[in-house]
Amino acid sequence: MGIIIKSDREITIMRQAGRIVATVLEMLTKQVRPGMKTKELDAIAARELERLGAKSSSKGYHGFPANLCISVNDEIVHGIPGERILEEGDIVSLDLTASFNGFQGDAAVTVGVGEISPQAKELLGTTEGALKAGIATAYPGARLGDISAAIQNHAESRGYSVVREYTGHGIGREMHEEPQIANFGLPGTGPVLKKGMTLALEPMVNIGDWHTRLADDHWTVLTADGSLSAHFEHTIALTDAEPEVLTIV
Repeated sequence: MGIIIKSDREITIMRQAGRIVATVLEMLTKQVRPGMKTKELDAIAARELERLGAKSSSKGYHGFPANLCISVNDEIVHGIPGERILEEGDIVSLDLTASFNGFQGDAAVTVGVGEISPQAKELLGTTEGALKAGIATAYPGARLGDISAAIQNHAESRGYSVVREYTGHGIGREMHEEPQIANFGLPGTGPVLKKGMTLALEPMVNIGDWHTRLADDHWTVLTADGSLSAHFEHTIALTDAEPEVLTIV
């Protein structure tokens, strides 16, 4: 499949999908607290998506059993909500994709549970900064590698590593479309960016090494060395002016 350029009408619908995702994530972050089970957050997501007229794109995707991915501490992505109880000092990544009127919105945020360590706070700030650095390069005429390099440089210049096996992606009618967007790379390389592209940028940043391992559930991805990991994501649309973040309230 080639890179898909969206029409103004399609981007308008994606704004609605993105706003729904942002609204639900905002509610979830306010609910995160010590002592709650991760499945409670999944239940809130299911309820709110239904209320807003959207559906989870994750539930049932290749058999994934939940409405959103919840990854804690050394879990990077694709964690399955369940009986795990959140504890003071944990960091928890919430990754939500929703379908609305045939189009997708996708975003992720990592938040602290209660009071977190200065080291964890710095990791979260760096990862969110890497996402902003990637977005800032997303202009028509730039190349895909410019986004990847900006994300990598922001994280690695501060002593962190970026996950290499998992990437951002194009998004539209499908949750995952071309192109894949690595969180590392060389500026000036890759396809030329064009107006109307809709992309999901999602840096995954580790305190330790970038290597990963897969849990026994065959979904949850963890850092190979057990170090903390954070994950931030936005869906954006390329315009003639500033890149537009679609997953905001």
